[in-house]
Amino acid sequence: MLLTRREAISLAAAIRGPGELPRVPFGPHKISRLIVGGNPVSGNSHLTAELGREMLDYFTTANVKRLLRSCEGAGIDTWQSRGDKHILRLLHEYRQEGGRIEWIAQTATEIRFDRNLPEMVAAKPLGIYHHGANTDRAWQAGKMEEVRDALKTIRQSGVRVGLGTHIPEVIDYVESKGWDVDFYMTCVFNLSRTEEEKQRLAGKKISGELFWDPDRIEMLKRVRQTSKQCLIFKVYGASRHCDSRERMLNALKLAFQYAKPADAIVIGMFPKLTDQVTQNRELFLEALG
Repeated sequence: MLLTRREAISLAAAIRGPGELPRVPFGPHKISRLIVGGNPVSGNSHLTAELGREMLDYFTTANVKRLLRSCEGAGIDTWQSRGDKHILRLLHEYRQEGGRIEWIAQTATEIRFDRNLPEMVAAKPLGIYHHGANTDRAWQAGKMEEVRDALKTIRQSGVRVGLGTHIPEVIDYVESKGWDVDFYMTCVFNLSRTEEEKQRLAGKKISGELFWDPDRIEMLKRVRQTSKQCLIFKVYGASRHCDSRERMLNALKLAFQYAKPADAIVIGMFPKLTDQVTQNRELFLEALG
């Protein structure tokens, strides 16, 4: 009997075991190539304020821990999230209860950096990266040396150093200067455009963020060009590409067309109505082929 492509991939996953996923090096460690993102847990939907509030209502401490346990059971062994006091407390409690998920930290913009950094380091992250929106604001203000100074301080803390951005030209600049970074957090949509730029591209006034599909190729070209490891995020456009399984799969396939062997995909998950952990695991494996 011939199997469909989906049935063959499900069978292969069953043979490997339900908890195994492809892994990539991350410094001296190895992590799952699929990483669970932290935006939903913090109520950052990047879609509507209503959805953001729904995420906050759903993600009680118990439900955050349930998500992390589900991810670990599915072989997703790394969590990328904000290094704020809320996340640090959740992570501490989860680990006290036996959770083993690894953590990649994003600097928390509302906390002074000199206070935020030691708090994150104490939680033993695999890496810390400079918040992408802050990077982009510094780029637009001509203050990239401030970002470089922050990265140097992260390096001195002894963890892997990352730089987040939504702007492809930031990668070009940092690469041309030979900055000391280990990895990039690369958003495939440029969410840091001015209001004038958004209106010009869309041909109308835009309220909120513009998710412009042509952006994806521009950032993914940088992912391919740099020798540094990239953690690619917003592949679904903050759910804008989630109206069908086919679109989700195609979004992942596009990312993998450009991703280098050590690059990973970060996906935020909100399993209130559907088992998004299992769904994303299956799509990830199918996109890899």
